[in-house]
Amino acid sequence: MSLTLPAPEHLINRELGILEFNRRVLAQAEDRHTPLLERLRFLCIFSSNMDEFFEIRVAGLKEQRLLNPGMKGPDGLSVRQTYERVSQTAHALVTRQYELLNRSVLPALAMEDIRFLRRTHWNAAQAEWIRDYFFRELMPVLTPIGLDPAHPFPRVLNKSLNFAVELSGKDAFGRNSGRAVVQAPRSLPRVIQLPAGLAGCEYGFVFLSSILHAHVGELFAGMEVEGCYQFRVTRNSDLFVDDEENKNLREQLQGELPHRHFGDAVRLEVADSCPPRMTAFLLGQFGLQPEELYQVQGPVNLVRLMQVPERVERADLKFPAFIQGTPAALVRRPDIFQAIGKGDILLHHPFQSFQPVIEFIRQAAEDPHVLAIRQTVYRTGTDSELMRQLIKAAQRRKEVTVVVELLARFDEEANINWAQKLEEAGAHVVYGVVGYKTHAKMALVVRREADGLKRYCHLGTGNYHARTARLYTDFGLLTCRRELCQDVADVFQQITGLGGAGVHSHLLQSPFTLHTHMIRAIQRETARAKAGEKAIIVAKMNALLEPRIIAALYEASQAGVRIELIVRGVCALRPGLPGVSDHIRVRSVIGRFLEHHRVFYFWNGGVEDVLLASADWMDRNFFRRIEVGFPVLDSRVKKRVIHEGIKPYLKDNVLAWEMQPDGSYRKPPRRGRGFNAQTHLLSLLRGKS
Repeated sequence: MSLTLPAPEHLINRELGILEFNRRVLAQAEDRHTPLLERLRFLCIFSSNMDEFFEIRVAGLKEQRLLNPGMKGPDGLSVRQTYERVSQTAHALVTRQYELLNRSVLPALAMEDIRFLRRTHWNAAQAEWIRDYFFRELMPVLTPIGLDPAHPFPRVLNKSLNFAVELSGKDAFGRNSGRAVVQAPRSLPRVIQLPAGLAGCEYGFVFLSSILHAHVGELFAGMEVEGCYQFRVTRNSDLFVDDEENKNLREQLQGELPHRHFGDAVRLEVADSCPPRMTAFLLGQFGLQPEELYQVQGPVNLVRLMQVPERVERADLKFPAFIQGTPAALVRRPDIFQAIGKGDILLHHPFQSFQPVIEFIRQAAEDPHVLAIRQTVYRTGTDSELMRQLIKAAQRRKEVTVVVELLARFDEEANINWAQKLEEAGAHVVYGVVGYKTHAKMALVVRREADGLKRYCHLGTGNYHARTARLYTDFGLLTCRRELCQDVADVFQQITGLGGAGVHSHLLQSPFTLHTHMIRAIQRETARAKAGEKAIIVAKMNALLEPRIIAALYEASQAGVRIELIVRGVCALRPGLPGVSDHIRVRSVIGRFLEHHRVFYFWNGGVEDVLLASADWMDRNFFRRIEVGFPVLDSRVKKRVIHEGIKPYLKDNVLAWEMQPDGSYRKPPRRGRGFNAQTHLLSLLRGKS
């Protein structure tokens, strides 16, 4: 397994790669073939992605820049160089986002009688309704804070909407500081819908910022408002947990979570009308530099426009509705254990329903023959039927063990709450292994049957989250194969107890065997190519960053292996480099659904090895997380994975982007009719009304 790591010039910078992914997301908002309200939604998704990028990646870069600005990454760029390029690219992308909003999406919505009414365009009746709304709904919950020696600049919550107000005159106490801050409570909607008869259009909306701008003077009686400027600060949101000092992870996290809202500032967003004197003042308050200022033409919190497509009942402006399918085996046999007993069952979300997974746990909770249930939980949501069924199972005195990953980023609070409820119901709750996130997706049921105890399990590529299962593409496998279920039981035993790393019959596991297996599988194809045999590798994942995997792929390409990589997000590998990666093609599919499968295919002399996994090809997945990869052993299921998880994505010429050697992406030339992989799968697997 000796590998020469790639030269820096043969790798793409991680942060710049993430921004390239977000450029492709933004392109969905630009594409006029995307339904109009979905274009607005993609603008919001872009904002959400960029928020997390600043909260985590840029925050990390800032810390590194202070500690060691000259330190170089695998791509050869120093921290300082990376930060400068990230800043330049991010500013350009945000500028383009607001150009799309103002010059394309909003005018197109107005043509469809969906309007966002500006203050300067309110008629008398609208202005009166808005004034009444302000006094009735907004003013009682607003707390203006005048800035003076007794009232220093307030602690501003991460990503909250705020207004910097310039004032003249004196208040009742004779104070004339000239500045104040108004914080908009998070409970307030950021977009208010006008009554249909008053709007003058089918759907009329007013931004909360417009209402506050119009009536902010009501908060400062006797003073003149000289200016009112919306702003928003993004903060470092990574949580610090000291593994060495940690005695109770849950207690430490509960103490750390409140500080997430007040981490170090990394970005300031202000309206374009904000004058230089105010932007300089705000930058100073947050300890930011001019390059960390983002001055935008429109609302500073576009994420909150996500509610608009939900409010507008215009099916013609959205993606077509669809009915999720259900595998025929489960339609024929409602008893899920009986159905699994007849053979492995593949679930392909969101084209097929997530309900069978919930049903698997529900029937296990209610079945008197079921003795034990074990499950991992990484993300499951605040409202989870699956978690409620686990609680019911514990209340029925079944042995319920749940491995809850408390460090699932931005889901920590929900996971803590579920952990407490499970414990109260009598379940065994384990927080995994200190230093390793439990990212594996596994559920195991132990059932007493006529011939003794029998195990059933579910393995997946995605989370146990019913809402995202309608938005993310993932595979799930229901099986009762003895050796595979034994492997799953062994992994649970390893996580919850103590003991050495065992050798599994089929399951591959991080941090022990998954990386080694992948390298060997790539090298096996390399050896076959060198021997003049046919050799193919196809891998579909979210991210590709691990240097030794990339080195092995480069060697395979140089040996003549045909390599097809379908990487939705960041990819550090450069395809098409002469003499290095001539035989590697990288494509990214961006569409209605978030591509989330992890599928790995190796020709292996015609045997066609197919593996599914919870892990991407990243350092963290291989070495700092507990992950599982599992082979597809049933020939019928293997055929489905190939025909649903690989071939449509290689054929796609509508949603696909092809990566260039310099790290940029282009749409492939369309030859003949357009083929959309997601639309194809919706048609192939759709349910019946």
